[in-house]
Amino acid sequence: MTADKQTEGKVSTMDENKENSSDGGLGLEILQIIKESQQQHGLRHGDYQRYRGYCSRRLRRLRKTLGFKMGNRHKFIGKKITVEMLSDNRYLLLVLMEAERAWSYAMQLKQEANTEPRKRFHLLSRLRKAAKHSENLEKLCESPNVDAKTKLEAQAYTAYLTGMVEFELQEWKRAMEAFNKCKTIYEKLASAFTEEMAALYRQRVDEISPNIRYCAYNIGDQNAINDLMQMRLTGGGGGMMAEKLETLITQARTKQAATMSEVEWRGRTVPVKMDKARIFLLGLADNEAAVAQASNEETKEHLYETLLAECRDTIQAVREELKTEAKQRERSSDNESGKVSNLQFLHSYLSYIKLCTLVKRNESMAHTLHSKLKEPDADESKRGPKPQDLIRLYDIILQSLAELATLQGLEDDHAFQKEVSLKTLVYKAYRCFFIAQSYVLVKKWSEALVLYERVLKYAKEVQSKAKSLNNSLKDLPDVQELIAEVNAEKYSLQAAAILDTDETVEAPSQQQVRDNTPLCNRLEAFRLDASLVGKHPNLVQFPPDFQPIPCKPLFFDLALNHVAFPPLDDKVEQKGKGGLTGYIKGIFGFGS
Repeated sequence: MTADKQTEGKVSTMDENKENSSDGGLGLEILQIIKESQQQHGLRHGDYQRYRGYCSRRLRRLRKTLGFKMGNRHKFIGKKITVEMLSDNRYLLLVLMEAERAWSYAMQLKQEANTEPRKRFHLLSRLRKAAKHSENLEKLCESPNVDAKTKLEAQAYTAYLTGMVEFELQEWKRAMEAFNKCKTIYEKLASAFTEEMAALYRQRVDEISPNIRYCAYNIGDQNAINDLMQMRLTGGGGGMMAEKLETLITQARTKQAATMSEVEWRGRTVPVKMDKARIFLLGLADNEAAVAQASNEETKEHLYETLLAECRDTIQAVREELKTEAKQRERSSDNESGKVSNLQFLHSYLSYIKLCTLVKRNESMAHTLHSKLKEPDADESKRGPKPQDLIRLYDIILQSLAELATLQGLEDDHAFQKEVSLKTLVYKAYRCFFIAQSYVLVKKWSEALVLYERVLKYAKEVQSKAKSLNNSLKDLPDVQELIAEVNAEKYSLQAAAILDTDETVEAPSQQQVRDNTPLCNRLEAFRLDASLVGKHPNLVQFPPDFQPIPCKPLFFDLALNHVAFPPLDDKVEQKGKGGLTGYIKGIFGFGS
């Protein structure tokens, strides 16, 4: 919260500078103020609640600064800003912040309305409130004290919020009129001011355009759907329009799905009875065309992820149907264990689409990383791509190809198995190439050379097998280009290895003293040894080695074994035999 308040202080200072008009009248850079405030206070991450809190705090500071308080802590007394009060630009900013607070609360409720539909009523109430505040701002800007630019921006802002209200109410015609008015004003402003301000106005126009096309489609313009699809490719229509556009595309495909009943793949016609599978298969060609037309890698990655998510959902639905079918087969007596059912073959087809899409996505990412790998590092502080990153991508590709070869129903399809094995060889060659590149970086020349030879072996094997398979290399990376690159890398590697050997030959002359012989044992030879002036000089060996020394003699008395001692029987006390008398005496102590 401390960082937010510090940022708010900076924004307030900047906004005060923006509120000063150069032509003598009151001015307010409405669009620039709200855009910068939104980007710095939560909307960069879609956090509308944080932006709403910022607007509330900003309103409180403005009211306190202007002395425009709504009563006291005990009683609320409502006040309205009138044209006569416009002696300061901040009165206009006060009304703008009220509209922004209501709009941000509406957008917050829109996010929550996905799980709680009742909040939609509150959402409409807040949007109407925001539009009402914007109308008050427009009326205040009609004062002669306000400059022309501010008047136009206020009209565009009001038209935008009015269009948002009508859009949520699905009043397409009125919403389209409001958005068109907003678009026209911002286009005129963009042509009249500096390039920096023009970029801001054009950005707002780009945000509004998908809404206009969507309204046109709902009014009855069938050509608008093509424009919306094109906007989807270029990444337009974010925020409120993203969900609307996806829903619209799903509805269009659902209408077409009623005419689709079967699909043909690998020479077998499979009936498609599930609506979810029909919708996905109908949109497959559009999605692939969208990926091919994608303008940048970020858009292409987003489209791949969307396609994979739809495919996973469809496969999950088919899998649930397979479980039901398996239970029915267990109950029935005519269980066909050898033949693959139509539903199972459809599952294999969808799995094939998913795995092929994964291969294409990872290949696209690998191609991008390979291009960056060839470029020189402009910024050394940033971590650039490494060969290990590409090795990981090709590992995932090979794993996907291994799963392709095990799809149920295609075990006996020899042409399919040959295609998969050929693709596996191609990607093995590329994986081996980048493993060799990683060995080159750590100067393991012999290992890298062996791996380059392995790449050439894979590539020649691919070329020999591709002759029997027509159009098998159409969608694969160019093997001939890889061969040329490997040959060039081999020459560079041999030259680097020779240069590195020359360096290592000269190195012992500099480091020939790097042995473990202490100084006391090599006093007759002069050598440069930097360690002698360091913290741990090798002067003597410590602890010293053990040396043999003479032992102290041990004396053994061997004569004792040959000495005969005299008998001592007469000296030893003999115990008498007392019998019963002696036993009794011993008991009572008489004999002691």
